Amino acid sequence: MKGKAKDERGFTLVELAIVLVIIGILLGAVLKGQELINNAKIKRAYNQYREVLAAVYTYYDRYGKYPGDDPNAATRWGAGANPVPQSGNNDGLINGFTFGCTTETTETCQAWYHMRLANLLVGSGAQAPSNAYGGSIGIGYVAVQGLTTHWIGFDNMPGDVCASLDQQYDDGVYNTGSIRGSGNYVANPNVIYDLYFRL
Repeated sequence: MKGKAKDERGFTLVELAIVLVIIGILLGAVLKGQELINNAKIKRAYNQYREVLAAVYTYYDRYGKYPGDDPNAATRWGAGANPVPQSGNNDGLINGFTFGCTTETTETCQAWYHMRLANLLVGSGAQAPSNAYGGSIGIGYVAVQGLTTHWIGFDNMPGDVCASLDQQYDDGVYNTGSIRGSGNYVANPNVIYDLYFRL
């Protein structure tokens, strides 16, 4: 009997406690790492807005017109810069608003092309850049939650990310201030929204 008891010996409480502590540390590190990744993506999205904002105003300072609304773009860079009459009408507005521009010739899409021709953004043609969450970025003059002005928009943004950006950089309310959403991301954070930053 004594020999059998020695062979069936289990873990001590100290050994189990050490294993549980190690598992807890590993889980904590994984969760902290995920939090760091999420925070980095949120900061990247905000920095993308600031990059586009800087490019628009650098273009305006350099040429005296908004990109896309510049009637002199064709003279400056060739006929491809303003391929149709409605592009670059010099009314002081980047007319329209489109997510996912590719080859459209509206002012909202030509704005990307003009900023690239001026070496302010990387990419090709009128292709809209992608945001940190895989959606596209749009720019233009449009009404968002009752305010009609120039906006830089990000589509397909998670609601919790929208709420976080709004709380960090604005008033935390989805339909007021300089950051607005296509829906109430504070009340419904598990839904995808379009998020707009005032230009």
